[in-house]
Amino acid sequence: MADMQYQPQKLEAEIQKIWDDNQTFVAKEDDSKEKFYCLSMFPYPSGKLHMGHVRNYTIGDVISRFQRMQGKNVLQPMGWDAFGLPAENAAMQNKAAPAEWTYSNIDYMRNQLKSLGLGYDWSREIATCHPEYYRWEQWLFTKLMEKGLVYRKLSVVNWDPVDQCVLANEQVIDGKGWRSGAPVERKEIAQWFLRITDYAEELLQDIDQLDGWPEQVKTMQKNWIGKSTGLQISFPIEGKSNQTLDVYTTRPDTLMGVSYVAVAADHPLAHKASIHNEPLAHFMEECSHISTSEADMETMEKKGVDTGVRVRHPITGEIVPVWAANFVLMGYGTGAVMAVPAHDQRDYEFAKKYELPINPVILPQGEESVDVSESAYTDKGVLFNSGEFDGLKSEEALEAMAKVLGEKDLGEKQTNYRLRDWGVSRQRYWGCPIPVIYCPACGALPVPEDQLPVKLPEDLVPDGAGSPLAKLDEFKNCSCPQCGGRAKRETDTFDTFFESSWYYARYTSKDCGTAMLDERADHWLPVDQYIGGIEHAILHLLYARFFHKLMRDQGLVKSDEPFKNLLTQGMVLASSWYSQDESGKQTWHSPLDVEPVTDEKGNVVSGKLKSDGSEVQYGGVIKMSKSKNNGIDPQTLIDQYGADTLRLYIMFAAPPEQSLEWSDKGVEGCSRFLNRVWRQVNSHLESGVVAAPVASEALSKDAKALRLKLHETLQKVSDDMGRRQTFNTAIAACMELLNDIGKFTVQSDADKGLMQEAMEILVLMLSPMTPHMAQTLWEALGKEGLVVDVDWPKVDESALVKSEIELMVQVNGKLRGKIEVAADADKDAILEAAKNDEAVQKFIDGKELVKEIYVPGRLVNLVVKG
Repeated sequence: MADMQYQPQKLEAEIQKIWDDNQTFVAKEDDSKEKFYCLSMFPYPSGKLHMGHVRNYTIGDVISRFQRMQGKNVLQPMGWDAFGLPAENAAMQNKAAPAEWTYSNIDYMRNQLKSLGLGYDWSREIATCHPEYYRWEQWLFTKLMEKGLVYRKLSVVNWDPVDQCVLANEQVIDGKGWRSGAPVERKEIAQWFLRITDYAEELLQDIDQLDGWPEQVKTMQKNWIGKSTGLQISFPIEGKSNQTLDVYTTRPDTLMGVSYVAVAADHPLAHKASIHNEPLAHFMEECSHISTSEADMETMEKKGVDTGVRVRHPITGEIVPVWAANFVLMGYGTGAVMAVPAHDQRDYEFAKKYELPINPVILPQGEESVDVSESAYTDKGVLFNSGEFDGLKSEEALEAMAKVLGEKDLGEKQTNYRLRDWGVSRQRYWGCPIPVIYCPACGALPVPEDQLPVKLPEDLVPDGAGSPLAKLDEFKNCSCPQCGGRAKRETDTFDTFFESSWYYARYTSKDCGTAMLDERADHWLPVDQYIGGIEHAILHLLYARFFHKLMRDQGLVKSDEPFKNLLTQGMVLASSWYSQDESGKQTWHSPLDVEPVTDEKGNVVSGKLKSDGSEVQYGGVIKMSKSKNNGIDPQTLIDQYGADTLRLYIMFAAPPEQSLEWSDKGVEGCSRFLNRVWRQVNSHLESGVVAAPVASEALSKDAKALRLKLHETLQKVSDDMGRRQTFNTAIAACMELLNDIGKFTVQSDADKGLMQEAMEILVLMLSPMTPHMAQTLWEALGKEGLVVDVDWPKVDESALVKSEIELMVQVNGKLRGKIEVAADADKDAILEAAKNDEAVQKFIDGKELVKEIYVPGRLVNLVVKG
């Protein structure tokens, strides 16, 4: 018998030891079973788990345990996305090597994951900062160099002149470096690129294979790849015979409304023109200090300078000015755009500012005029003011203009992609060294395979003034693998997306020391269920898909896609509270320290600190974050309630893809429910364990009703957890079942057998969410072995057959009573029973019965007169 009192902390530690001792979750390749590879996106080892981690990993673990109980051979590994800039920043603050900080955090977080009872195969654990891991991405990079899928070119970056490093767009705040505060420069430096654009069409087409992905994510990927068909148009440069300024447009229907052409500040044409144009030179210098992100380009004030260069319209021959503009980027398209202010809002704002012509050439369908006095008209329509093209619909203009421009040799149809090649160089220390050697005589060469891995020295402490690798002679200096002469190593490291683009595959072959992947990769891949946040919907997932195709083309895997099904879990939200001093400085308080104050409608209006009763302001329900101090430490809840309660709450509070609003009362409710389950099992056990199930004919009417409820619940929970993945409704059904079990009175051995069956099924249904309690109660119920290895219970179809059904009885359409009849009763017997029902008789006695209506399985309606 289980202890009378539920003591989660004690039993959870005991059950976790049993799993460890039995190596319960170590996965072996087994062709006799259907495989199921379940993977949650691995964490960055930042120091402590937050509730977003807990949600992601609990969802994955529940799915894994459920699928294992379906008889599948389940692989669920875990590892660490261990390289990255945060480790360098922490190292500078703590004056310690990033490696030391990273490994310490990994140890701490691993113990936290284990305390949650997550069923991981720890024998496959990887950390991307281990040389035995990154060796193989270095090897793949050298193979891609040989294939011409890697190249090096000058690229414009955000350069922090103080920290001596490249900044990502999000690290540039108001034109300054996020750490140094120094004005950022746009600088050209040599960077390594992967030709992801060579795979653009396949990456786009294969999205249609991803039936198990959310439509939203597939749309985001399609938009990021951004395939478009348009016209590449050449504008002849005035005074320069045979020289043109080329633009690409997806709106050739607006060509006749061009009033200027805009080029990037660093366009070659602008560079030439700036020699004799001081305002332009000054503008180009100004642009070298602004962010290169598209998002910033959209919101910044539109600025520009007339280059003095003029081009001719390719159809009308009209002279068109060329302006350098801060909203055009050299890295996108040709670095030049044809500006049609009447039909593009960005062009419109620029034209208004610099008093450039606004020439409308598109009419809304069915209209005779278009108003562009306040803003651009950006929809498609019918061409007008467009000479020979008047009357054409926007969709028809592409072919017509392509024909005319083609005859002039000034344009052609072209398919373009928004996707750009992947720049993988980072001027940071804590990352995977790029395996390239520079020889003055032989050029850039891949590091030979027998010299891999190029190991990152782990004892360096960055000081913020550029990468320490660039100053480390023993790392930099080497011999050329081709001529043997003096050479230098590349001191840039890979973008950390590089490591996270193939980790899912390495789990399958973690202990292989002779290849990136071995034959086990094709046993497990593709991943059957991938789980992670929507914030990774574009870059991580796109790069992982790209890497998978690279590995396929290298003969490492046979599949085309890495992830069969994708679940994007919602954020974890919590109330936020702050106090404000006289200077306006805000201090944020933990929700655990605040007692909310509500109005008469129950709406939160303010709060009081539990410590001293002082008033605090309500900041609303927002994403849990350190900066707002509204994160709840998972360990606190595990210590107070146990891991099973936290797991159950996480799965019950909201469907997995929706945001979860944290509620202390919700956690307490889940704790009370588990205590009720515990007491119910113990109450049953007091009369002794019996065999189950029992013959249905031995059951009373109430017992049959409970058994019907039991198997209806099992049917629903099986569907909710398997096909629908709506775990919250599955748990709600279990809670409802427990209520019915609690109301049932055991009066016979048959009832006792039914109660045994009910307890066993309830424990098994809850086991993916609450595995520790389930294991303990399973044993208490007299069962042997591990719950996770037990087959998921099967619905007894005979229990779903109702011997009696309840029907509503109406008189003149109004409900007057309910009757129970045999499920196989005929119409005449049912009508007779309805008329004889005591509650119904008082509404029909002494009245003429005009009509008797029976709706099978639902109701009887008696129509009377008088």
